[in-house]
Amino acid sequence: MVQLRYWAGARAAAGVSDESVDAPTLLAALEAARARRDESFARVIGVCSFVVDEVPVGRTPHADVVLQPDSVVEVLPPFAGGSGDVARCADGLGDMERRAGGSGMIDR
Repeated sequence: MVQLRYWAGARAAAGVSDESVDAPTLLAALEAARARRDESFARVIGVCSFVVDEVPVGRTPHADVVLQPDSVVEVLPPFAGGSGDVARCADGLGDMERRAGGSGMIDR
């Protein structure tokens, strides 16, 4: 099963910090998670960045991101201080985290 890990606002919208889904692609995993929740969750997920098995998804179409049964998907909403511009955070790292040499994994 693929593990979805929600960070910050995504965790609040999901109501859980993580969950497992059975999905062959990132698109299928997100659709499975959306099916369990309301429209506000879908809006939050719509502005998130994703890191799959420690590799930022960036602008790769979610249907093209193949998941393995043991894949871990980090679900990262735009973080405080950002402009809200999804394209600016599409690589999964916020500006502050990038300048600090971070991995995009900040405390949740």
